[in-house]
Amino acid sequence: MKKFLIIGGVIVLFILIAVASFLYFGNYSTGIRAGVVVKLSERGFFFKTYEGQMNIGTFGAFKNEDNQLSTVFEFSVPKDRKEVIQALQEASLTGERVNLHYEEKYFRYFWLGDSKYLITKVERLPQGKSNERPALPETTSPVNPPLPPGQ
Repeated sequence: MKKFLIIGGVIVLFILIAVASFLYFGNYSTGIRAGVVVKLSERGFFFKTYEGQMNIGTFGAFKNEDNQLSTVFEFSVPKDRKEVIQALQEASLTGERVNLHYEEKYFRYFWLGDSKYLITKVERLPQGKSNERPALPETTSPVNPPLPPGQ
């Protein structure tokens, strides 16, 4: 009987460790958001993280946790990602448009930041390219063919 309790306890412990590992190391989603970084600040007393906000513009509005339409994307950056923090600081000072690659975690972990969105990479868009629209292809035929006479 004691042997079955020990084996059962080990199995339950193994399952708990597997679930906790999946929730901590797994990602709910990954993606890219584009916009202008408007805020980046260092926060925390014991666990220092960088918290930021990015204005994604009017066409990228999404629903936040309160089910309100928002154009501000809030994100976190763990302190050990020095190159990401440096790129975000430079982008926020220049006001240039950037693409932020992120991982969305299942839960917010207080030692990783105030947000479920953790930034993994920053792509700074080349100057002059951020506001340009792609050129429309030229057509050789008219869009609306001419009507026959009398119509």
